Amino acid sequence: MMRNEYSILPFTFKRLPHRKMLMVNQSGEFTFVSSDDFNNLLNHDLVADNSTYFELKGKHFLADTDLDIAQEMVATQLRSRKSFLRHFSSLHMIVVTARCNFICDYCHASSAALEQQKVDMNWAVAKKTVELIFSSPSPVLKIEFQGGEPLLNWPIIKEIVQYGIFLNRFAKRQLEFVICTNLTLLTEEMIDFIKEHKITISTSLDGPKLIQDLHRKTREGYSGYDVFHSNLQRLREGIGQDGASALLTITKSNLSRLQEVIDHYVELGFDGVFLRALNPYGFARQNMEQLGYSVEEFVGEYKNILRYLIELNLQGIPFAEYYTTLLFQRILTPFSTGFVDLQSPSGAAISGVIYDYNGEVYPTDEARMLARTGDRRFKMGHVLKNSYEELFAGALVKKLVKKSCIEVLPGCASCVYQAYCGVDPIRNYVETKDIVGHRPSSDFCKKNTMILDHLFQLIDENDPDVMDVFWSWITRRPLEEIRHDKFNRNSS
Repeated sequence: MMRNEYSILPFTFKRLPHRKMLMVNQSGEFTFVSSDDFNNLLNHDLVADNSTYFELKGKHFLADTDLDIAQEMVATQLRSRKSFLRHFSSLHMIVVTARCNFICDYCHASSAALEQQKVDMNWAVAKKTVELIFSSPSPVLKIEFQGGEPLLNWPIIKEIVQYGIFLNRFAKRQLEFVICTNLTLLTEEMIDFIKEHKITISTSLDGPKLIQDLHRKTREGYSGYDVFHSNLQRLREGIGQDGASALLTITKSNLSRLQEVIDHYVELGFDGVFLRALNPYGFARQNMEQLGYSVEEFVGEYKNILRYLIELNLQGIPFAEYYTTLLFQRILTPFSTGFVDLQSPSGAAISGVIYDYNGEVYPTDEARMLARTGDRRFKMGHVLKNSYEELFAGALVKKLVKKSCIEVLPGCASCVYQAYCGVDPIRNYVETKDIVGHRPSSDFCKKNTMILDHLFQLIDENDPDVMDVFWSWITRRPLEEIRHDKFNRNSS
């Protein structure tokens, strides 16, 4: 084998400190190389007996006599990452009511008052919605009840669940149900029904009582936290400890108190948290000056709490950060993830869709929230007026797909993190009035770039304890099992 006889396969790169380069190919495989080896690669001066040569060949950054095989391997890996496209819409969110017994000042959905019965979904709309859901080709159908506070329209939830189970006798899909609720209206009858039909509960928790009640205010003026805490215990007694998960909204009030928030999550028996930055929708957009913070402030606290979580895990307290887990799944494994924000083309309508109480259909929850403020440009159609094909193969969905392929978007096409990131055309529109968006001014882009910079720094440092914790999150296995397996591999 003579020098120079190799082909360079497509990749993106980024210069790192200490004369090092991060390289990522189209299928998401990555490597760190020295600046000298990088220049030698590009100049076709990398010799075949160099260890870097064999690593770059093994990870499909270059090919010599096996170019066709290398290209097919990259294509196969890329197909695995894009596998979410095969199943189309699996997450179906149903807004059974826009009413809520809370009036949170960061509410993305701009919820309605309790007396506004006209914003409840009726059976005609609900029945047609379920039938449309079963028109999806996906082998997995997850129906997620949202609001407002969905328990305010409990009869429709029961009807949808029972009708969905009936239809599934013939469809034979993997059918799942989730209720997103503040838990304050939970009754024993509801708990029994939830247990009988194996329904998962997603609730909201911003921290201890003072933090929770600060922005999540009830319309009647009582402490929502007290009722939440009591009903969480009742729910777990009825359906088990793992039957409920919690979603954290981070505002200026709890950003600097995230360690206290995490401690409370642990105290209440939760085993993970999603560090979710505030999004510019609904009431949150109106109150952003009081609630918001800079991307730099958020990422700074994210790094601090990530260190804290690693220490908790090393002390024997298993607790994951879900956004970090999603990113590491994309970085360290060849598989796709179901998270809509990290998909290309966008997961809008492709991976998830939302049906509003009045039968209107939107590609994302954020598009529905935007409609609540009067802008319905992302309305796909109506369940009583449009067929499944008209909704999901219509001009709007095609436009969203066409304009959300990260591989060709300005600023994304050459980004080293392209393989791990995604596109949010609805947020792009909110921020720039253009669904393509503007990367240099995008907080979404800035946040993900800064977080991925930090994660790749941790990968490069390769601290065994830190990486073991991350692998325990990715595989959802105890840390001791990860260490035991690694010890056995190293001993064999």
